[in-house]
Amino acid sequence: MKTFEQKWTAWVDGELTGKELAEFEAALPDKAAAEAEKRDAQKLGALLKQELGADVLSNEEFFSHQLRERIARESAAPERPVGRSTWWTVRRLAWSGAVSLAIFVVSTLFVLRENNPGEQSQYLTQILNARVDPAVSPNATISIFDSKDDRVTVLWVEGLQSLPADYAAK
Repeated sequence: MKTFEQKWTAWVDGELTGKELAEFEAALPDKAAAEAEKRDAQKLGALLKQELGADVLSNEEFFSHQLRERIARESAAPERPVGRSTWWTVRRLAWSGAVSLAIFVVSTLFVLRENNPGEQSQYLTQILNARVDPAVSPNATISIFDSKDDRVTVLWVEGLQSLPADYAAK
């Protein structure tokens, strides 16, 4: 079902006929005022068609019209400054690199100051008693290799079946 606005537009355009036209005109509260408004709308439509009618362009005229419009748009657009094309200029790139390098050096010095390489690590253990009980493992041998340069102590145990009860590490 059409809304009142759709029926009104169809009535003004002369598209309502028969039963639909009779029902619409019967539903109008003031038919004389509606007729006057219809005539005014038709006069306005005719005037607009006469005054605002667009000329029909051939293909060549349409193409050159498009070119003229594009040239007008491009010439009216503000141009960018030639010297500053992007945000990352060479000067800003150099400054950001220098600042990043300075932050890296400061953080590296801060971390290295925390861990003095001359100190013993908290994870270093010292073997106090390295002997093997012959009753537990008669063929076991223990060899200790210590390297002060690399700060590594290796305890090489061969043939040991279990750790002795008196094993101690400090």
